[in-house]
Amino acid sequence: MPLSAEQQAEIDEQRSQPGQTLRAVSPGMEQHLYKAQPVLDHGFVRVIDYMGDDAAICQAARVSYGRGTKSVQNDEGLIRYLMRHWHSTPFEMCEIKLHVKLPVFVARQWIRHRTANVNEYSARYSILDREFYIPAPEHINAQSVVNNQGRGGVLEGDEAARVLEILKADSHRCYDNYEQMISQDGQDGLARELARMNLPANVYTQWYWKVDLHNLFHFLRLRADAHAQYEIRVYADAICAMVADWVPAAYRAFEDYRLGGATMSGKALDCVRRMLKGEEVTQETSGMSKGEWREFQGVLNDPA
Repeated sequence: MPLSAEQQAEIDEQRSQPGQTLRAVSPGMEQHLYKAQPVLDHGFVRVIDYMGDDAAICQAARVSYGRGTKSVQNDEGLIRYLMRHWHSTPFEMCEIKLHVKLPVFVARQWIRHRTANVNEYSARYSILDREFYIPAPEHINAQSVVNNQGRGGVLEGDEAARVLEILKADSHRCYDNYEQMISQDGQDGLARELARMNLPANVYTQWYWKVDLHNLFHFLRLRADAHAQYEIRVYADAICAMVADWVPAAYRAFEDYRLGGATMSGKALDCVRRMLKGEEVTQETSGMSKGEWREFQGVLNDPA
């Protein structure tokens, strides 16, 4: 189950005792506080705390720019201007702290975003639960033949069943051995910090992850993208829904300029200008490599 009985009891206790505050609050985010959003088979994301809202972004920008913002007619217009022109500092005035339960192999992808504060559950001191990520049948894919770090078609029939059985059997066998090593019939077993190395990468871990909005948007731009690995993308999608309620104007700008936008090289932009003039442009006349041309065509023909 995503939340343990102890975690749920703690959350229920916190929600039963709302307090007063003089700080700015986001009504949309208040609805997410302490609620765990299920992700994958045993994971979740929940908001522990947050600071700031759309108004905080505008306040920071106006302190910095002073009279220069007087031509901006409203907060959303200012936020869109900031996003459009890559003015990142005002977005750093908002922060969020999340409690995330996720498979270790997803955590190792996630931790590459080094612009956050992280405190992870320690298997040196505590015993990990017998919980593993086992993909649903529709997410058992073959290796892509065109992308070395991507998936191909879905495996079916006996092959899919064989893979699922291996994943389940190996996971439980490793955990059985883990349990045996840390407990030797009442005698002192192997140190937990050593026994943990036998666990598979699909075992679940947990952490608190605190990040400012600018760096969170960078994370979401990469991990909520359709090309991101499914197992981390579903976490990014869950966080996107929370951010959309927290800072709706900022999220709309992010969705428009980052998630729905595209960055072009000088050569690609030149090709677009030539096409608009009616010129037929090919890979050979574009000045781009085959890989660049393929990606350029992907942007023009499939914005998603």
